Amino acid sequence: MIIIDSQAVKNTCNASVESKGFCFNKATNGIKRHLAIDTLEFPFFTHCTRANVSDDAGLIEMFTLNIDYLKSKPIDIPKITILLDQFLSQPVL
Repeated sequence: MIIIDSQAVKNTCNASVESKGFCFNKATNGIKRHLAIDTLEFPFFTHCTRANVSDDAGLIEMFTLNIDYLKSKPIDIPKITILLDQFLSQPVL
């Protein structure tokens, strides 16, 4: 089982201007961290985007960058269940 969430983080002094954006939902100017963890809270994937990137777009980017891991999963392991904190506007997989 994989649990997905994201967090908007305010500006940091070491983030470049090109890597920052404004998240209207959280009223935060900065970056957004996307994280996929298992039920024991061990991270599967992490991905950082500008704060103005939507959660579903960041999720798709994160899985696109790590698709080789999901393709290499042995066939005899049960299917992976993905839990999200909100309903996405488009299907992920």
